[in-house]
Amino acid sequence: MSNKKLYRGSLSTIILKLLGDNGRMYGYEITQRVKELTKGELKITEGALYPSLHKLEAEGHLQVEFEQVNNRMRKYYSLTEDGTKEVVNKLLEMEMFLQTMQGLLQPPLSSTTEFIP
Repeated sequence: MSNKKLYRGSLSTIILKLLGDNGRMYGYEITQRVKELTKGELKITEGALYPSLHKLEAEGHLQVEFEQVNNRMRKYYSLTEDGTKEVVNKLLEMEMFLQTMQGLLQPPLSSTTEFIP
C-alpha cells in the first residue's frame, strides 16, 4: 500500500479504538481485525504493532493479562481507565485532523464563484 506512512501515524489511535470497541484482544487478533475492517487495505505487521502496544502499555493506557490457550501463553491487551480517556482524546484529534485535511483538499466554493453552464 502506498500510504503506509499515513496509517503508521494513526496506529495508536487504531489500537485504542479497537480495544475500546472489543474489550480485550491479543496482537494477532488486532492485526486480523484491522485487515477485516479495511477489506485488506491495511495490513499491520508485527514489527509495527508490538512497539505501539508496548508504548501504550508504558504510557499507562493498556493493561496486560496472560492466559494459557492450547498450551501457549497468550498476551491480552485491554484499556486502563486512562486508556479509555485517551481513546476519546485520540478520536477527537483524528476528527479535527480529518476536518482540517478536508478543508485543505476540498475548499468550499466561494460566494463570488459563478456557475456558467
